[in-house]
Amino acid sequence: MTDVTMPARKPARPFFSSGPCAKPPGFSPDKHATESLGRSHRAKIGKSRLQYCIDLMRELLKLPDTHRIGIVPGSDTGAFEMAMWTMLGAREVTALAWESFGEGWVTDAVKQLKLDATVMRADYGQLPDLDAIDWSNDVLFTWNGTTSGVRVPDGEWIPADREGLSFADATSAVFAYDIPWDKIDVATFSWQKVLGGEGGHGVLILGPRAVERLEEYTPSWPLPKVFRLVSKGKLAEGVFKGETINTPSMLAVEDAIFALEWAKSIGGLEGLQARCTANAEALDKIVAERDWLGHLAVDRGTRSKTSVCLTVAGADADFIKAFAGLLEKEGAAYDVAGYRDAPPGLRIWCGATVDTADIEALGPWLDWAWASLQA
Repeated sequence: MTDVTMPARKPARPFFSSGPCAKPPGFSPDKHATESLGRSHRAKIGKSRLQYCIDLMRELLKLPDTHRIGIVPGSDTGAFEMAMWTMLGAREVTALAWESFGEGWVTDAVKQLKLDATVMRADYGQLPDLDAIDWSNDVLFTWNGTTSGVRVPDGEWIPADREGLSFADATSAVFAYDIPWDKIDVATFSWQKVLGGEGGHGVLILGPRAVERLEEYTPSWPLPKVFRLVSKGKLAEGVFKGETINTPSMLAVEDAIFALEWAKSIGGLEGLQARCTANAEALDKIVAERDWLGHLAVDRGTRSKTSVCLTVAGADADFIKAFAGLLEKEGAAYDVAGYRDAPPGLRIWCGATVDTADIEALGPWLDWAWASLQA
Protein backbone atom coordinates (compact mmCIF):
# COMPACT_ATOMS: atom_id res chain seq x y z
CA MET A 1 0.00 0.00 0.00
CA THR A 2 1.40 3.38 -1.03
CA ASP A 3 2.21 5.93 1.70
CA VAL A 4 0.00 8.92 0.89
CA THR A 5 -0.32 12.19 2.79
CA MET A 6 -3.58 12.40 4.71
CA PRO A 7 -5.88 15.39 4.27
CA ALA A 8 -5.65 17.99 7.00
CA ARG A 9 -9.38 18.29 7.71
CA LYS A 10 -11.85 15.53 8.53
CA PRO A 11 -15.64 15.72 8.33
CA ALA A 12 -16.83 17.03 11.69
CA ARG A 13 -19.52 14.36 11.76
CA PRO A 14 -18.31 11.45 9.61
CA PHE A 15 -21.65 9.60 9.79
CA PHE A 16 -22.59 8.60 6.23
CA SER A 17 -24.47 5.36 6.95
CA SER A 18 -27.67 4.83 4.97
CA GLY A 19 -29.48 3.51 8.00
CA PRO A 20 -29.50 4.13 10.81
CA CYS A 21 -28.45 7.55 9.56
CA ALA A 22 -26.70 10.54 11.11
CA LYS A 23 -28.51 12.14 14.03
CA PRO A 24 -29.76 15.71 13.51
CA PRO A 25 -27.17 18.45 14.04
CA GLY A 26 -27.06 19.48 17.68
CA PHE A 27 -28.37 16.12 18.86
CA SER A 28 -27.71 15.09 22.44
CA PRO A 29 -29.68 12.51 24.45
CA ASP A 30 -30.05 14.96 27.33
CA LYS A 31 -32.18 17.20 25.09
CA HIS A 32 -35.01 14.66 24.98
CA ALA A 33 -38.14 15.24 27.00
CA THR A 34 -38.30 12.61 29.72
CA GLU A 35 -41.81 12.89 31.19
CA SER A 36 -43.03 9.86 29.21
CA LEU A 37 -40.09 7.62 30.09
CA GLY A 38 -40.90 4.91 32.59
CA ARG A 39 -44.61 5.50 32.04
CA SER A 40 -47.15 3.31 30.29
CA HIS A 41 -47.64 4.16 26.65
CA ARG A 42 -51.35 3.92 27.41
CA ALA A 43 -51.19 6.50 30.17
CA LYS A 44 -52.31 10.02 29.29
CA ILE A 45 -48.72 11.26 28.91
CA GLY A 46 -47.75 8.30 26.69
CA LYS A 47 -50.72 8.64 24.36
CA SER A 48 -50.31 12.41 24.16
CA ARG A 49 -46.64 12.13 23.12
CA LEU A 50 -47.45 9.45 20.52
CA GLN A 51 -50.26 11.65 19.16
CA TYR A 52 -47.93 14.67 19.14
CA CYS A 53 -45.40 12.67 17.12
CA ILE A 54 -48.12 11.73 14.63
CA ASP A 55 -49.29 15.35 14.42
CA LEU A 56 -45.74 16.57 13.73
CA MET A 57 -45.30 14.02 10.95
CA ARG A 58 -48.61 15.07 9.38
CA GLU A 59 -47.63 18.74 9.54
CA LEU A 60 -44.15 18.25 8.08
CA LEU A 61 -45.28 15.88 5.33
CA LYS A 62 -48.24 18.13 4.49
CA LEU A 63 -50.38 15.03 4.64
CA PRO A 64 -54.08 15.61 3.87
CA ASP A 65 -56.77 14.73 6.39
CA THR A 66 -57.88 11.93 4.07
CA HIS A 67 -54.78 9.92 5.09
CA ARG A 68 -54.17 8.27 8.46
CA ILE A 69 -50.79 7.85 10.17
CA GLY A 70 -49.98 4.99 12.52
CA ILE A 71 -46.84 4.05 14.45
CA VAL A 72 -46.28 0.30 14.12
CA PRO A 73 -43.67 -2.32 15.11
CA GLY A 74 -40.82 -3.64 13.00
CA SER A 75 -39.42 -0.52 11.30
CA ASP A 76 -40.26 0.06 7.63
CA THR A 77 -40.16 -3.69 6.98
CA GLY A 78 -42.84 -4.34 9.58
CA ALA A 79 -45.01 -1.52 8.26
CA PHE A 80 -44.80 -2.67 4.64
CA GLU A 81 -45.39 -6.31 5.49
CA MET A 82 -48.36 -5.31 7.64
CA ALA A 83 -49.85 -3.60 4.59
CA MET A 84 -49.13 -6.56 2.31
CA TRP A 85 -50.49 -9.21 4.67
CA THR A 86 -53.70 -7.31 5.40
CA MET A 87 -54.60 -5.96 1.93
CA LEU A 88 -53.10 -8.11 -0.83
CA GLY A 89 -55.05 -10.93 -2.43
CA ALA A 90 -58.15 -8.92 -3.28
CA ARG A 91 -56.96 -8.47 -6.89
CA GLU A 92 -53.93 -9.24 -9.05
CA VAL A 93 -50.55 -7.89 -7.91
CA THR A 94 -47.62 -6.28 -9.73
CA ALA A 95 -44.33 -6.03 -7.82
CA LEU A 96 -41.53 -3.74 -9.02
CA ALA A 97 -37.95 -4.57 -8.09
CA TRP A 98 -34.77 -2.70 -8.98
CA GLU A 99 -32.85 -3.25 -5.75
CA SER A 100 -32.74 -5.58 -2.76
CA PHE A 101 -35.69 -4.28 -0.75
CA GLY A 102 -38.00 -4.41 -3.75
CA GLU A 103 -36.81 -7.99 -4.23
CA GLY A 104 -37.77 -8.62 -0.61
CA TRP A 105 -41.36 -7.59 -1.33
CA VAL A 106 -41.35 -9.88 -4.37
CA THR A 107 -40.28 -12.77 -2.13
CA ASP A 108 -43.02 -11.96 0.39
CA ALA A 109 -45.71 -11.76 -2.28
CA VAL A 110 -44.70 -14.81 -4.29
CA LYS A 111 -43.11 -17.23 -1.83
CA GLN A 112 -44.81 -16.34 1.45
CA LEU A 113 -48.29 -15.20 0.41
CA LYS A 114 -48.23 -17.52 -2.63
CA LEU A 115 -49.64 -14.85 -4.96
CA ASP A 116 -49.29 -15.21 -8.72
CA ALA A 117 -47.70 -11.79 -8.99
CA THR A 118 -46.46 -10.03 -12.10
CA VAL A 119 -42.82 -9.13 -11.37
CA MET A 120 -41.17 -6.24 -13.23
CA ARG A 121 -37.41 -6.06 -12.61
CA ALA A 122 -34.55 -3.80 -13.59
CA ASP A 123 -30.83 -4.03 -12.94
CA TYR A 124 -29.19 -2.00 -10.19
CA GLY A 125 -28.95 1.60 -11.39
CA GLN A 126 -32.05 1.42 -13.59
CA LEU A 127 -35.86 1.44 -13.39
CA PRO A 128 -38.36 -0.92 -15.04
CA ASP A 129 -40.73 0.52 -17.63
CA LEU A 130 -43.18 2.42 -15.44
CA ASP A 131 -45.48 3.09 -18.39
CA ALA A 132 -46.04 -0.66 -18.87
CA ILE A 133 -47.70 -1.18 -15.47
CA ASP A 134 -51.24 -2.56 -15.41
CA TRP A 135 -53.00 -0.45 -12.80
CA SER A 136 -55.97 -2.78 -12.58
CA ASN A 137 -53.51 -4.58 -10.27
CA ASP A 138 -52.27 -3.61 -6.86
CA VAL A 139 -48.73 -2.27 -7.35
CA LEU A 140 -45.80 -2.60 -4.92
CA PHE A 141 -42.74 -0.37 -5.34
CA THR A 142 -39.95 1.45 -3.52
CA TRP A 143 -40.03 5.23 -4.02
CA ASN A 144 -36.30 5.53 -3.43
CA GLY A 145 -34.13 2.45 -3.82
CA THR A 146 -31.85 2.71 -0.80
CA THR A 147 -29.44 0.03 -2.02
CA SER A 148 -29.31 1.09 -5.69
CA GLY A 149 -29.52 4.88 -5.50
CA VAL A 150 -32.43 4.91 -7.96
CA ARG A 151 -35.76 6.60 -7.34
CA VAL A 152 -38.99 7.04 -9.25
CA PRO A 153 -38.93 10.45 -10.96
CA ASP A 154 -42.24 11.70 -9.52
CA GLY A 155 -45.83 10.51 -9.21
CA GLU A 156 -46.96 11.24 -12.75
CA TRP A 157 -46.74 7.56 -13.73
CA ILE A 158 -49.41 6.66 -11.14
CA PRO A 159 -52.87 7.25 -12.66
CA ALA A 160 -55.52 9.11 -10.70
CA ASP A 161 -58.14 6.64 -11.89
CA ARG A 162 -56.20 3.50 -10.94
CA GLU A 163 -58.26 0.47 -9.98
CA GLY A 164 -55.60 -1.18 -7.84
CA LEU A 165 -53.89 0.23 -4.77
CA SER A 166 -50.44 1.85 -4.84
CA PHE A 167 -48.12 0.53 -2.12
CA ALA A 168 -45.05 2.75 -1.71
CA ASP A 169 -42.10 1.73 0.42
CA ALA A 170 -40.96 5.32 0.97
CA THR A 171 -38.48 4.84 3.78
CA SER A 172 -35.60 6.85 2.30
CA ALA A 173 -37.91 9.16 0.34
CA VAL A 174 -40.29 10.87 2.76
CA PHE A 175 -39.01 14.25 4.00
CA ALA A 176 -36.64 14.35 0.99
CA TYR A 177 -39.05 14.55 -1.98
CA ASP A 178 -42.51 15.88 -2.74
CA ILE A 179 -44.86 12.92 -2.41
CA PRO A 180 -48.20 13.34 -4.27
CA TRP A 181 -50.42 11.89 -1.55
CA ASP A 182 -53.45 11.69 -3.82
CA LYS A 183 -51.51 9.06 -5.81
CA ILE A 184 -50.49 7.02 -2.74
CA ASP A 185 -52.87 4.56 -1.08
CA VAL A 186 -50.28 3.00 1.25
CA ALA A 187 -46.91 4.43 2.27
CA THR A 188 -44.41 3.21 4.83
CA PHE A 189 -41.17 4.51 6.30
CA SER A 190 -39.03 4.49 9.42
CA TRP A 191 -37.62 7.34 11.47
CA GLN A 192 -34.07 6.07 11.03
CA LYS A 193 -33.59 7.51 7.52
CA VAL A 194 -34.07 11.21 6.66
CA LEU A 195 -34.94 12.11 10.26
CA GLY A 196 -31.93 10.28 11.71
CA GLY A 197 -34.19 8.62 14.29
CA GLU A 198 -33.84 5.27 16.02
CA GLY A 199 -34.76 1.92 14.49
CA GLY A 200 -37.43 -0.58 15.51
CA HIS A 201 -40.54 1.45 14.74
CA GLY A 202 -42.29 1.90 11.43
CA VAL A 203 -44.83 4.40 10.19
CA LEU A 204 -47.84 3.30 8.16
CA ILE A 205 -49.82 5.85 6.12
CA LEU A 206 -53.20 4.80 4.72
CA GLY A 207 -55.28 6.66 2.18
CA PRO A 208 -59.07 6.28 2.01
CA ARG A 209 -58.95 3.55 -0.65
CA ALA A 210 -56.65 1.47 1.56
CA VAL A 211 -59.03 1.88 4.50
CA GLU A 212 -61.89 0.76 2.26
CA ARG A 213 -59.90 -2.33 1.26
CA LEU A 214 -59.21 -3.20 4.90
CA GLU A 215 -62.87 -2.92 5.87
CA GLU A 216 -64.27 -4.79 2.86
CA TYR A 217 -61.70 -7.54 2.33
CA THR A 218 -60.53 -10.36 4.59
CA PRO A 219 -57.40 -12.22 3.46
CA SER A 220 -57.42 -16.00 3.32
CA TRP A 221 -54.28 -16.39 5.46
CA PRO A 222 -54.05 -15.96 9.24
CA LEU A 223 -52.77 -12.63 10.55
CA PRO A 224 -50.41 -12.26 13.54
CA LYS A 225 -51.63 -9.92 16.25
CA VAL A 226 -49.11 -7.23 15.33
CA PHE A 227 -50.57 -7.06 11.79
CA ARG A 228 -54.24 -6.70 12.74
CA LEU A 229 -55.64 -3.31 11.70
CA VAL A 230 -59.34 -4.20 11.71
CA SER A 231 -61.69 -4.98 14.58
CA LYS A 232 -65.25 -6.19 13.98
CA GLY A 233 -65.04 -5.19 10.33
CA LYS A 234 -63.90 -1.62 10.99
CA LEU A 235 -60.50 0.03 10.97
CA ALA A 236 -58.89 0.04 14.41
CA GLU A 237 -58.80 3.83 14.58
CA GLY A 238 -56.88 3.84 17.85
CA VAL A 239 -53.73 2.73 16.02
CA PHE A 240 -53.82 6.07 14.20
CA LYS A 241 -54.36 8.08 17.37
CA GLY A 242 -51.33 6.94 19.33
CA GLU A 243 -52.74 3.64 20.62
CA THR A 244 -50.03 1.38 19.26
CA ILE A 245 -50.60 -2.33 18.61
CA ASN A 246 -47.70 -3.35 20.84
CA THR A 247 -45.53 -1.51 23.35
CA PRO A 248 -43.39 1.16 21.71
CA SER A 249 -40.11 2.53 23.00
CA MET A 250 -41.06 5.92 24.37
CA LEU A 251 -37.38 6.84 24.24
CA ALA A 252 -37.44 6.20 20.47
CA VAL A 253 -40.64 8.25 20.23
CA GLU A 254 -39.02 11.15 22.09
CA ASP A 255 -36.01 10.84 19.77
CA ALA A 256 -38.33 11.09 16.75
CA ILE A 257 -40.05 14.12 18.27
CA PHE A 258 -36.65 15.78 18.74
CA ALA A 259 -35.86 15.20 15.05
CA LEU A 260 -39.27 16.44 13.91
CA GLU A 261 -38.99 19.59 16.00
CA TRP A 262 -35.51 20.16 14.58
CA ALA A 263 -36.98 19.78 11.09
CA LYS A 264 -39.58 22.43 11.87
CA SER A 265 -36.86 24.77 13.11
CA ILE A 266 -34.98 24.63 9.78
CA GLY A 267 -38.02 25.35 7.60
CA GLY A 268 -40.01 22.14 7.64
CA LEU A 269 -40.28 20.00 4.53
CA GLU A 270 -38.71 22.64 2.30
CA GLY A 271 -35.77 23.00 4.68
CA LEU A 272 -35.20 19.24 4.77
CA GLN A 273 -35.41 18.98 0.99
CA ALA A 274 -32.99 21.87 0.54
CA ARG A 275 -30.40 20.18 2.75
CA CYS A 276 -30.76 16.90 0.83
CA THR A 277 -30.36 18.72 -2.48
CA ALA A 278 -27.28 20.64 -1.31
CA ASN A 279 -25.66 17.45 -0.04
CA ALA A 280 -26.37 15.51 -3.24
CA GLU A 281 -25.01 18.38 -5.36
CA ALA A 282 -21.84 18.55 -3.25
CA LEU A 283 -21.28 14.82 -3.73
CA ASP A 284 -22.07 15.07 -7.43
CA LYS A 285 -19.31 17.69 -7.75
CA ILE A 286 -16.87 15.31 -6.06
CA VAL A 287 -17.81 12.54 -8.50
CA ALA A 288 -17.58 14.82 -11.55
CA GLU A 289 -14.02 15.82 -10.63
CA ARG A 290 -12.75 12.21 -10.38
CA ASP A 291 -12.51 9.86 -13.35
CA TRP A 292 -12.41 6.80 -11.08
CA LEU A 293 -15.76 7.59 -9.45
CA GLY A 294 -19.17 7.34 -11.07
CA HIS A 295 -22.87 7.12 -10.25
CA LEU A 296 -24.53 3.72 -10.27
CA ALA A 297 -27.72 5.57 -11.27
CA VAL A 298 -26.64 7.19 -14.53
CA ASP A 299 -29.94 9.02 -15.19
CA ARG A 300 -29.91 12.20 -13.10
CA GLY A 301 -33.71 12.34 -13.26
CA THR A 302 -34.03 9.09 -11.30
CA ARG A 303 -30.91 9.40 -9.14
CA SER A 304 -31.42 9.41 -5.39
CA LYS A 305 -30.68 12.55 -3.39
CA THR A 306 -30.44 10.58 -0.16
CA SER A 307 -28.79 7.16 -0.59
CA VAL A 308 -26.29 7.98 -3.33
CA CYS A 309 -24.58 4.86 -4.73
CA LEU A 310 -21.23 5.25 -6.48
CA THR A 311 -19.14 3.04 -8.73
CA VAL A 312 -15.38 2.77 -8.25
CA ALA A 313 -13.26 1.94 -11.27
CA GLY A 314 -12.05 -1.66 -11.21
CA ALA A 315 -13.26 -2.28 -7.66
CA ASP A 316 -14.35 -5.64 -6.34
CA ALA A 317 -15.89 -6.45 -2.96
CA ASP A 318 -12.48 -6.85 -1.27
CA PHE A 319 -11.27 -3.50 -2.57
CA ILE A 320 -14.39 -1.73 -1.31
CA LYS A 321 -14.06 -3.42 2.09
CA ALA A 322 -10.46 -2.21 2.37
CA PHE A 323 -11.40 1.26 1.08
CA ALA A 324 -14.18 1.72 3.65
CA GLY A 325 -11.99 0.20 6.36
CA LEU A 326 -9.24 2.78 5.81
CA LEU A 327 -11.72 5.64 6.15
CA GLU A 328 -13.29 4.17 9.26
CA LYS A 329 -9.92 3.54 10.92
CA GLU A 330 -9.01 7.22 10.51
CA GLY A 331 -12.42 8.44 11.66
CA ALA A 332 -12.93 10.17 8.31
CA ALA A 333 -16.08 8.32 7.19
CA TYR A 334 -18.16 5.54 8.67
CA ASP A 335 -20.25 2.90 6.86
CA VAL A 336 -19.66 3.97 3.26
CA ALA A 337 -19.37 0.54 1.62
CA GLY A 338 -22.24 -0.30 -0.72
CA TYR A 339 -24.98 -2.70 0.29
CA ARG A 340 -23.93 -6.35 0.32
CA ASP A 341 -26.29 -7.38 -2.50
CA ALA A 342 -25.46 -4.40 -4.72
CA PRO A 343 -22.58 -4.18 -7.20
CA PRO A 344 -19.30 -3.35 -5.38
CA GLY A 345 -19.13 0.37 -4.76
CA LEU A 346 -19.63 3.14 -2.23
CA ARG A 347 -22.86 4.45 -0.73
CA ILE A 348 -22.90 7.92 0.79
CA TRP A 349 -25.95 9.10 2.72
CA CYS A 350 -26.85 12.66 1.70
CA GLY A 351 -30.02 13.03 3.76
CA ALA A 352 -30.99 16.15 5.64
CA THR A 353 -29.22 15.33 8.91
CA VAL A 354 -25.82 15.38 7.15
CA ASP A 355 -24.04 18.75 6.87
CA THR A 356 -22.93 19.80 3.40
CA ALA A 357 -19.54 20.86 4.76
CA ASP A 358 -18.92 17.25 5.80
CA ILE A 359 -19.75 15.99 2.29
CA GLU A 360 -17.30 18.53 0.89
CA ALA A 361 -14.61 17.46 3.38
CA LEU A 362 -15.11 13.84 2.35
CA GLY A 363 -13.72 14.34 -1.17
CA PRO A 364 -10.01 14.53 -0.27
CA TRP A 365 -10.40 11.50 1.98
CA LEU A 366 -11.84 9.49 -0.88
CA ASP A 367 -8.76 10.49 -2.89
CA TRP A 368 -6.52 9.43 -0.02
CA ALA A 369 -8.15 6.00 0.33
CA TRP A 370 -8.06 5.47 -3.45
CA ALA A 371 -4.38 6.41 -3.70
CA SER A 372 -3.43 4.40 -0.63
CA LEU A 373 -4.79 1.21 -2.16
CA GLN A 374 -3.01 1.57 -5.49
CA ALA A 375 -0.08 -0.79 -5.94
